[in-house]
Amino acid sequence: MQFRAPKGTTDILSDIATKWQYLERKATELFKAYGYKPIITPIFENTEVFQRGIGSSTDIVQKEMYTFEDKGGRSLTLRPEGTAPVIRAYIERNMNQLPQPVKLYYMGPMFRYERPQAGRYRQFWQMGVEAIGSDDPAIDAESILLLMNYFKAVGLKELILYINSMGCESDRPKYIQVLREYAGENRKRLCRDCQKRIELNPLRLFDCKDESCLVVMGDAPKLIDYLDEGCRRHFGTVKHYLEMQGMTYIIKPELVRGLDYYTKTTFEIVSPLLGAQNAIGGGGRYDRLVEEFGGPPTPGMGFALGTERLAIAIEEEGVSIPTEDKNDVFIAVADDVVKPAAINLLYALRSRSVGTDVDYMGRSLKAQLRAASRRGFRYTVFLGSQELEIGIVAIRDMESGEQQEVKLSELVQYFSGIMERV
Repeated sequence: MQFRAPKGTTDILSDIATKWQYLERKATELFKAYGYKPIITPIFENTEVFQRGIGSSTDIVQKEMYTFEDKGGRSLTLRPEGTAPVIRAYIERNMNQLPQPVKLYYMGPMFRYERPQAGRYRQFWQMGVEAIGSDDPAIDAESILLLMNYFKAVGLKELILYINSMGCESDRPKYIQVLREYAGENRKRLCRDCQKRIELNPLRLFDCKDESCLVVMGDAPKLIDYLDEGCRRHFGTVKHYLEMQGMTYIIKPELVRGLDYYTKTTFEIVSPLLGAQNAIGGGGRYDRLVEEFGGPPTPGMGFALGTERLAIAIEEEGVSIPTEDKNDVFIAVADDVVKPAAINLLYALRSRSVGTDVDYMGRSLKAQLRAASRRGFRYTVFLGSQELEIGIVAIRDMESGEQQEVKLSELVQYFSGIMERV
């Protein structure tokens, strides 16, 4: 029997993993520059965390969660998204006692049971930020600008920013009633799932990709036309801050996001090069979520981006991601007699942060050079009995082909100097 990775999962091999690590490093640098600090939450939570946080009427809760019972009979769920666990931690760890807003970022795997497709797996990776404790529209603009600036920092240029306002508890009920009436009048034109959504949560009608439903919802009343004065003013200020920074955006009234906790500002960034599944990141404001979890009324704002989808967008734009491999020096061993000396040299170079390796397969000298070339080493050091005896080694620059001799006693310092200049 040959074992295979479970359906909807994939192995992230080193050539891809090194690129992902670069994307994560760039994100960490920028998130920290904006004042966000890391948080790591458990991969699984009590199921109620997601039922309460995401909303029981969403497709995620109804169809897509990996939920199981542990040996103690407790219902646990692999996290399908990152915001609800962060809010749970904010309340449990009394972060409301800290200076507000509390600004956090996370990275890691999420899990949803859905049909696998390009850039969307059942185990997928997300990065995200949450700013908890402020209702200032400047925080909304900061989240949007941070995500856009991150995408630009990793080389993306073909980006479209959509924004919208989902209103709040003072204006949304009136709109939902209007939307429910409209959907009811067009019930027969909607798919079976959407017919159920009319009563459960009519805002989810905008998420459906069925052609008939898209036509119906294209003519539906728009929430942005029902905003009260406070929400309208908040949205206007967010737009003003974006415009101050020269950010181009498109107002998309049907952008309601897929989770129940959003209020006021929502946004999505898409790559037009990706076809139908073109969203690479988005988020919004959630002013009632902390309260839903039993905490005090506390506003929040955040976003998430999918690493897989981002990597595809980068590839489609032809952006080159540096792998930053530490393949600096390869020690080619001419015979086994000098192997102990080669090992000593290996660790001496590594101790000075010079990426160094040696042959472990008993290859011939010629085969060692081929292997070093395939692995992308910049320099090769030739070490044999004669070199060890006279105390001088030959160094080949694998890019230029040039070769020079250096005293063995000065070799570590020689390469240390090169690495410091790079």
